[in-house]
Amino acid sequence: MNRPLKSAKLLSQAQLSEDDSSWHRAAYDDIATRLLDPGFPCIFSRNAFRKRILKLIFVENVERDGIAHLAEGLTEYVELSNEWDGRLDSAYPLLVAFSQDAVDAGSVREYHAFGWKVLQKLHEVDPAPWPEDVAKDPESESWSMTFNGMPLFCNMSNPAHQVRRSRNLGGHFILVINPRERFDVFAGDTPSGRKVRSNIRGRVDRYDGAPRSPALGTYGVGALEWRQYGLSEDNTERTDGCPFRFRSP
Repeated sequence: MNRPLKSAKLLSQAQLSEDDSSWHRAAYDDIATRLLDPGFPCIFSRNAFRKRILKLIFVENVERDGIAHLAEGLTEYVELSNEWDGRLDSAYPLLVAFSQDAVDAGSVREYHAFGWKVLQKLHEVDPAPWPEDVAKDPESESWSMTFNGMPLFCNMSNPAHQVRRSRNLGGHFILVINPRERFDVFAGDTPSGRKVRSNIRGRVDRYDGAPRSPALGTYGVGALEWRQYGLSEDNTERTDGCPFRFRSP
């Protein structure tokens, strides 16, 4: 039996029809508009939306209660993902939408700073040990954000992106989260995976109308994950390093 909507952290697309919060509906409608566009580059997200298997968390603030709400929903998502059967048709991305009142940002860089603050706060309340096979230093090729023992890929989408439209899902800051494993299965460093990545990145070029970011690469093969979480408009790379800091034991 589903939990009452008011107490639910992790929501399905079907549950959104019961959600009476105006900003939740507005954020979802923005997301839907993008994912219904045949030109939107991420074929995985479009497939999940069409099959109505997206998972969603709505975050009202980034104070203690807001982060606790997000952490509980993300814990549930990870536990659900641990039962994944390996099929594309059951690979459900997680979209985390933040209230506009929670975000003090206007530029792409400021939105990215907000996103890293959220990831850092999640790390501080992570209920599980950091996986031994994942580097703790973001400057390592084998680093990935992890939570509840699962490596994750986090895409920071925000309304300040005007050139990089593929990273703009409407009027709210959105974290698009997928288990790292799913990228390795479908778009890893294999002949079929390289073909999938090439296809998606070609779609990115066409959708954005600008050259793809040089930060995009393949996990563990000469590319740093953290640089791919938030992409600049003009393809310049950050020079100040990753804001993420591994927590003290």
